[in-house]
Amino acid sequence: MIKNFTLVLFVIFLLPQALRAEVTVNAIFSDHMVLQRDTKVPVWGWADPKEAITVSGSWGKTASVLTSPEGKWRVDLETPSAGGPFTITISGKNTIVIHDVLSGEVWLCTGQSNMDFSISKFLNDSKDPKHQPLVAYIRNEAATVNDPYLRHIEVPQATSLFDKEVNFEGNWRKATTDEIGKITATGYFFAKELRKQLNVPIGLVECSWGGTRVQPWISEASYLEDENLRDYFLANRKEEKTLISKMDAEDYQDTEYNEQMEHWKSKGEKGKQPKPMTHPKEDRQAPGTLYNAMLHTIIPYKIKGAIWYQGESNAVYMPNEYEAFLTNMIRSWRADWGQGDFSFYMAQLAACTRGNDTADKGWATVNDHLRRTTKLPNTGLAVLYDIGEPRDIHPHNKMDAGKRLAFWALEKDYNVKVPVYSGPLYKSKKVKKDKIIISFDHAKSGLMVGYKNLLDDTISVDEPLEWFEVLSSDGIWYKANATLVSKNKVAVWNATVSEPLEVRYAWSGNPEGANLYNTGGLPAAAFSTED
Repeated sequence: MIKNFTLVLFVIFLLPQALRAEVTVNAIFSDHMVLQRDTKVPVWGWADPKEAITVSGSWGKTASVLTSPEGKWRVDLETPSAGGPFTITISGKNTIVIHDVLSGEVWLCTGQSNMDFSISKFLNDSKDPKHQPLVAYIRNEAATVNDPYLRHIEVPQATSLFDKEVNFEGNWRKATTDEIGKITATGYFFAKELRKQLNVPIGLVECSWGGTRVQPWISEASYLEDENLRDYFLANRKEEKTLISKMDAEDYQDTEYNEQMEHWKSKGEKGKQPKPMTHPKEDRQAPGTLYNAMLHTIIPYKIKGAIWYQGESNAVYMPNEYEAFLTNMIRSWRADWGQGDFSFYMAQLAACTRGNDTADKGWATVNDHLRRTTKLPNTGLAVLYDIGEPRDIHPHNKMDAGKRLAFWALEKDYNVKVPVYSGPLYKSKKVKKDKIIISFDHAKSGLMVGYKNLLDDTISVDEPLEWFEVLSSDGIWYKANATLVSKNKVAVWNATVSEPLEVRYAWSGNPEGANLYNTGGLPAAAFSTED
């Protein structure tokens, strides 16, 4: 009896030890990962409160910490110069060993489908035969790529309306033939150019979702701190909570959906099948939901900077407020990461024919707001309207898209001198009688009328400038003449407009034929001089 009692006490004593949580780490810290080189990087995870954690790199650096009362731990580990492979060992109650770790340059890849779409999405034939050579190029790239020092990890697409998620499921991939198909195409060609020029490992951390607006990528805290956006967020949250109560009720019926389904069935189930109303907790467009579910899981992983390709969905949703939302997002991400004003390079949307005038002008408005957002420090803009496909919102030429984003990084982040890293950007206007003189930044080498075909370099052509418009005092925009008048200036006019007020350029979803370039071969950004 005494022996049995002693055994029970012994088991009770051991039970808490057996039930102790094992040391775990965020999924981004896993085999084949890439660390930002020559700096201190946060490494974090979870363990029992007050458990001692030691993180050691095989390059000879170590950092230790006690786990917080909440079961969280973080160390800042010194990283080596570019190279590898290394190992990282994380020790506590148990030991985790991370293999094949490289030290190099890490970039965040974010946005909607033109960032989200992987290489495999561009292997099918183009909608217009004239773009088929681009498909052939990508097919060859996918079949021959072998760069194990270019790596990629993707945060799965998910929503979380209220709670901030802290981890995700994912694995690092290498740019080899068996894994290239799952790597973001825009990000890949961006990284390929960096690899070519820097010859160091490149890691891409992707956090993107096709069809999403800018609003779900902004945090709740950031909305509430911004007096210009707070009311939008609070009104939206109020609507969502009301809808949640309605849809979670036992007697809830999606009446509109039921009626649409009956009508669809009565027509022989022809056309698109109706879809039920999306529950607010699953709505990928809800403010804050993608920040909570996706982006928050990787903060504060050390990055060099971010590339952003998004805006198509905002062309038909609050395009006139896009700059305000995007500016808030960039500032708040930088604050959350806690590593200063890291570089943030954006893509102006590629040309694509839109379904109506509202969508067409909304596309141009978003492009102009992307340009305006470059007022923020350490930002840049890759202009893409000349490499779009009128019939495809997902153009195949991610080669030039990635390269133009990389030009900014090479020049600004790595001190690699490239011939030009930006197309001409609107600087100022001056009214001279019946003409408006437009001055441009990024035109030191001069301006030219240019033409670009597929992947060929831009060539100078003897043609008139196209796609300039002037605003008359009657409130109507008129097609305008334009001519180069100096190294960085263009004169714009219309003979029937005696007092022009404003100028805009490439103001369309598909400004086919827009042809103002600098002599370095990069196109001028779409713009309007209106405040």
